[in-house]
Amino acid sequence: MAGECVPCEGPDPKEMGEEELWELINDNRHRISLGVRPCILIPYLRQARVLTEMDEDEILSCHNLTNRCMRTSYMLDLLRTQGRNGAVALLDGLMIHYPTLYTQVTGRKPSTEPSRFSGLIKYSELTEYLVRAVTGMQKELQEAQREASRVTARCTTLESEIGQIMEQEEKSRCLQAENERMRRHLCSLQREVTKLKDEKCDLYMRYTAAIEDKSAVNKRLHDLNLQQVYQLQTELQKAQIENEFQRKHSLKCASLAEMPQLQEEVQLRYQLVKTEQLDPAHQDILAHDLAEAIDSQVELAEQLRCYREENEQLLKEKQGLMDQKECLSLQVQQLTLDCNMLQQKSTVVHNQMRELQAERDQAYLSRDEAQTMIARVLAEKDTLRCQLVELQERVFSPKAKCSPREQRQSSDETEGGWESLRSSSDESSSPNRRRLRRMDAVNPMSLSSCPSEGEDAVASSIRSRNAEPPSSDSLRRREKALYEDSSLETAETDSLLDDFVFLPNFGSGDMQTPRLCPSKGSTSDSLSRTSPPPFLMRSRPKAIRINGRVLSISLQGEALLSQLALVGGNKTGVFVHQVTEGSPAHTVGIGPGAQIVEVKYEQNQKALRMVLEDSTLEEAMWALGQVTGLCHLSLRPRQDDYEALLKQLQNSEISSGDSFYVRVNLSLPVGPNATLAVSCNDILHVTNTRPAGTEDSWHASQVHPCQLLDLQSGTVPNYYRAQRLLIRVIEDMSFQTKKCQKAGRVGAQNKEKAVRIVSTGRHGRNPLWVSVENEKTKNTESSDTFAPKSCVTLMPYTLVTPRYPPICRPVLLLPTILGRILDKKLAGWQGFQLCEHEVLSPCEHAARLQRSEILEECEQGRNCCYTLQSVEKVMKKGIHCVLPLGLDCVRRLHRAEIFPIIIFISQSARSARKLKSKLQRHGQSEEQLLACSRSEEPLLDKLPCLYHSVAPDSWCDQTSLLTSLRTIIWEEQKKIVWVEPDLW
Repeated sequence: MAGECVPCEGPDPKEMGEEELWELINDNRHRISLGVRPCILIPYLRQARVLTEMDEDEILSCHNLTNRCMRTSYMLDLLRTQGRNGAVALLDGLMIHYPTLYTQVTGRKPSTEPSRFSGLIKYSELTEYLVRAVTGMQKELQEAQREASRVTARCTTLESEIGQIMEQEEKSRCLQAENERMRRHLCSLQREVTKLKDEKCDLYMRYTAAIEDKSAVNKRLHDLNLQQVYQLQTELQKAQIENEFQRKHSLKCASLAEMPQLQEEVQLRYQLVKTEQLDPAHQDILAHDLAEAIDSQVELAEQLRCYREENEQLLKEKQGLMDQKECLSLQVQQLTLDCNMLQQKSTVVHNQMRELQAERDQAYLSRDEAQTMIARVLAEKDTLRCQLVELQERVFSPKAKCSPREQRQSSDETEGGWESLRSSSDESSSPNRRRLRRMDAVNPMSLSSCPSEGEDAVASSIRSRNAEPPSSDSLRRREKALYEDSSLETAETDSLLDDFVFLPNFGSGDMQTPRLCPSKGSTSDSLSRTSPPPFLMRSRPKAIRINGRVLSISLQGEALLSQLALVGGNKTGVFVHQVTEGSPAHTVGIGPGAQIVEVKYEQNQKALRMVLEDSTLEEAMWALGQVTGLCHLSLRPRQDDYEALLKQLQNSEISSGDSFYVRVNLSLPVGPNATLAVSCNDILHVTNTRPAGTEDSWHASQVHPCQLLDLQSGTVPNYYRAQRLLIRVIEDMSFQTKKCQKAGRVGAQNKEKAVRIVSTGRHGRNPLWVSVENEKTKNTESSDTFAPKSCVTLMPYTLVTPRYPPICRPVLLLPTILGRILDKKLAGWQGFQLCEHEVLSPCEHAARLQRSEILEECEQGRNCCYTLQSVEKVMKKGIHCVLPLGLDCVRRLHRAEIFPIIIFISQSARSARKLKSKLQRHGQSEEQLLACSRSEEPLLDKLPCLYHSVAPDSWCDQTSLLTSLRTIIWEEQKKIVWVEPDLW
């Protein structure tokens, strides 16, 4: 790595010649092209006067320079033309902004001592430049520490919430496991119940058979008992009769001879009595057995009834379980169908995305071809216009010396001659090229004032496109065709220079800036009536040109805002709301409901053109307020949209037609009149650029970090006033540098970041700085301190657009030294994977480098690098890709619509000591970690997106740091990504 290079003392660049310096630079040209951003070095090179403003625009805005390496290489080519001063200025810029690269190129240690610089810049200017750079880095460090301390409490709260969520998740898992266990237990119980039912059925059958057998036995026993009792009773009766008979007989015939018979009779009677005594006991036993049999039968009947009830209940439960099983089977079938449908939809969406990507690539190719063709056509057009101006100058220079009388006699011929000469010059300059032509609509009211010249049939045609003025017959035919034709003619949309032909001012020999003449036909009082006019006038004043549904209307625009009242904004369009009766705007037929698309006017002898189709209300009112004299308004009738806007305004659904999002680049405290307190890097939703009662404020709302919802609302300074506040804060910071160096070290961590330095970079028109365009021409009586001319491009607000990233965004950990240590640890967790490098062939490496698909070169060998394809491969798996790269990869990822989560771990001497063992294991030291952190922290605010900063005192060891990082990644994944135009 660059940080591991040990600087060795090399030759002093001051003592080297021009060829030696450029040989040294060319030897390291590849390294400089990869490691230098031109937008950072250009301000110093401009101040050293080795690059001009045109060079800066060409480096940063040329379409042929498609990547940073090409822009840096082109910048080196331009510096080569400056000789030794260009080489020395380049080395001085590297010593300030890229000290490590300076050491690698020259072999000398960088130093900010004035004696080490070349002397191309004055000492005071150099000191001011260095003070601003150091102050910016200090303020950025303070803001990062402030932001980290403010986020710590939020992180603690989120950690507790995450703990609760994890506990709830664990409980949910336990409940699911218990539910599964209960379901399995229920199935086993159901099987056991089925077995019990079968056993009960068998018992019931056996019990029924036993009851039947017992009933038969009891019946048989009862019959036997009755039969035996009946026989004993019969025998007893017979014995009693015989006993009675014998007793009677014994009484009559008693004798000793009959004594044995009497003893036998007594014995018989004794047996009968004994028999009579035994029969009741036997009967009691039989009765008892019968009662027990009846009781057992009742008990068995009761058990049978209970078994039947249990059987019915189990049948009901079985039916319920069967119903539940059917419902679950239906749900499974439905989920299966839904899954199949989702898979089909996903396949269709992927196919459509591939088709859209192919169409997008084709559209990009078509756009590049169109841009090339437009640039070629514009160059040809500019060449023809220059030739036309030269020819007109040649024509009118001799005629300026003519007498007034001769000019009045030949005024009509001269006017016709201008157009004929212009046409002839076009034909002579490019005989083989098709002549540029346009069709002008005609105002019927100006027919009487049009010159009449005899022309041929082709030139007098009503559909003629020649530049010569038409004849009177042609005008009459054209008027008749315009009123009789039901469909409107679609005319070519030209710039303002097509409608007005500018001629130089003959008051001086030099070519002066042409100026626009009002269409009233009146010239300046200082010009003689007999002299040729200094410019061409419209032959048809207040002419209306129709382009589809866009009407181009010319009128006198003096105090145009007093003639028109506007409503709307950049989201809905700017509409005419009211028109003052009797004003020129009312005279030409402008009415409410017309959208103002474009305005053309003249200011300071320059023709200006402003497109207001997507402008804010403040921008449109400023543009119309600059109009003086003749102006041209392009209007589009949109009555339905205008009525819908008025309805929304009346219902208080919106306050204006403005709606855009900005990133704040300075901290603003709470002020009077409901001023909103914002901090640097906050996102605001601006909903009204001209609120009622104020002229220098916007109405805006803070935005929810995870959803497009407006939170607290209030007013903030508009762009111009915020720019003055930003310049004032920067000046205060520069004047208080010494005081901050003494007392600011103690409270640097608790001081909130004040500003974020962002420049427009001259990349193009920004909708936010229209409100301050040409403000330097206004005479302000305010006592505010204005910034120098070099600060007019500072931006207090930058436009941002919301992006919704995929499920898992890549993760970039900074500083780079600490990121290399934590990358492998973080990639070992579930849901994370380290980005793998690829080994490419030389041809493939060159091709991918040309397409800007190489993120960073790998240290392991030649043609071994990290590419966009390796990052996309990991993202397709639905996990986070851990990037072992530096800050330079962020912009390449953004161009590929990949938005990484950037986490900067702030370092202090105390936090670096916590990682001492880890650093030594990787061959690093605490000083190198602190130096890397200090060098990379100022570059974070130059990124076109937000980042998250971790305070050095929010973690105690590597484990707690990794846990905190996982929480931060989970939180950042839910947020909206706000991306601003890359202005660096």
